[in-house]
Amino acid sequence: MMMFPGSAGAAVTTNPISSIQRRPLRGLAAALLMACGSAAALAAPASTAPALPAPPAEQPRAPANHAATASTNAAALPQPSSSAQKLYSSAKADLLQVRSLLKSGRTQSSVGSGFLIGNSNLVVTNYHVVSEFALEPDTYAGEWVDTGGQRGNVELMAVDVLHDLAVVRVNRNGTGVFNMPEQLARLTQGQYLYSLGNPLDLGFAISEGAYNGVIARSFYDQLMFTGPINSGMSGGPSVTVNGDIAGVNVSKRLDGELVSFLVPARYAQELLKTVTPNSAPPKNFTDVVAQQLLAHQKAMVDQLLATPLTMKAMGPYKVPVRESEQMRCWGRSNVKADKPFTVDITSCAMESAIFVSGNLQTGAIGIRHQFMRSTGLDPVRFAQLSSASFKNEGFGSHKDSRLTGPQCTEQFVKAQGPNSVPLRAVLCVRAYRKFQGLYDFALLTASTDESLMNLQSRLDARGVSYENGMRTARAFLEALSRGTAQ
Repeated sequence: MMMFPGSAGAAVTTNPISSIQRRPLRGLAAALLMACGSAAALAAPASTAPALPAPPAEQPRAPANHAATASTNAAALPQPSSSAQKLYSSAKADLLQVRSLLKSGRTQSSVGSGFLIGNSNLVVTNYHVVSEFALEPDTYAGEWVDTGGQRGNVELMAVDVLHDLAVVRVNRNGTGVFNMPEQLARLTQGQYLYSLGNPLDLGFAISEGAYNGVIARSFYDQLMFTGPINSGMSGGPSVTVNGDIAGVNVSKRLDGELVSFLVPARYAQELLKTVTPNSAPPKNFTDVVAQQLLAHQKAMVDQLLATPLTMKAMGPYKVPVRESEQMRCWGRSNVKADKPFTVDITSCAMESAIFVSGNLQTGAIGIRHQFMRSTGLDPVRFAQLSSASFKNEGFGSHKDSRLTGPQCTEQFVKAQGPNSVPLRAVLCVRAYRKFQGLYDFALLTASTDESLMNLQSRLDARGVSYENGMRTARAFLEALSRGTAQ
């Protein structure tokens, strides 16, 4: 599990939506089946994949036991070296807290960090630090506070939701400590880096650790930093001993020790090029985020389907999976002597998703296959067992404020060819309420050709266009077959 150290405290996971034209799903399912079935008469899909792993994500909120957490973490921080002390001393004037405030009462909602670029009034931070006032400007406002206690309003200028970055404008200038030159510092694995920020809202601090290469498991590059990055340090800079910017603090693993992550400085450099100290900010950041999410889903689906899906054997069936740097697969079995059936499960999920807001992460694919076989049940009892498993799948609530209720269709389908599998299939689609053009697709299938064994498969595609959701479901449905996988 990963966490965003964006605010004082924080340890939660997350996922969004907008007024969209809803396309009728029944005709949609028919289109899927007809397209799917250049191979013949196919039936509508249904899906249940393992919970899609959310990208590093922990909502920036203070935990209930904030005081205890704070004292525990503070005690764990090592004394800074003389190099760290010198860096902090020279840099502290250009370090800022970036706060999200509830406009009603001006109460603090979350706290992160940021840093002034050169002598300008532009500040780099994380997108997840500013997400509340980016998406809900009528409810939240931004504020900065420096190490001397001065404060002022924050004006959001640009966001990069895919790399979790933002640029804000403030009413003071930097002293020139943090620069983003055209030629960024080259990093060597093992060299020391120093991360600065405001951990746990305790005050500004510096932590040191080592750079340990680029992490490729995220859809977008991140740097591994083996040093402490605590809640509240999100958006702060991580620099070399010479003060060169290496990256921006973004997240840490909750299931490991001192495994933290940085956004590479080059992404911040690219975002800064889109604004100037006198630029006019976009009027609607929801539209900006929607366009970036649409660009992401296109790249994600293109990559997923660039080559044929890998086929794995489960009993007499062949099932499609995708194993890559961004998507990992796991398997497990429940073979027990006291059970009259066995269950084998293969699950594949992306290692990260896109943080959009405190309750929404999206832009990810999940696949799950479940093969059940009777070892002591008669056909009727086994049919009841497999049917109950199929009905137990969920597709979301009609009360969800982020997405519309699921619009589902169900059919029996069969592709052409000697190895095709007759399937019961359910396809469900939900539209994002705030982000026009984005949908969640879920496709669930169950084999109907055997009385004492059953294959149930689920595909989940989160935050995709309608076209790409159909395209992904089609490819998945066409790949299910019988025979020995290569």
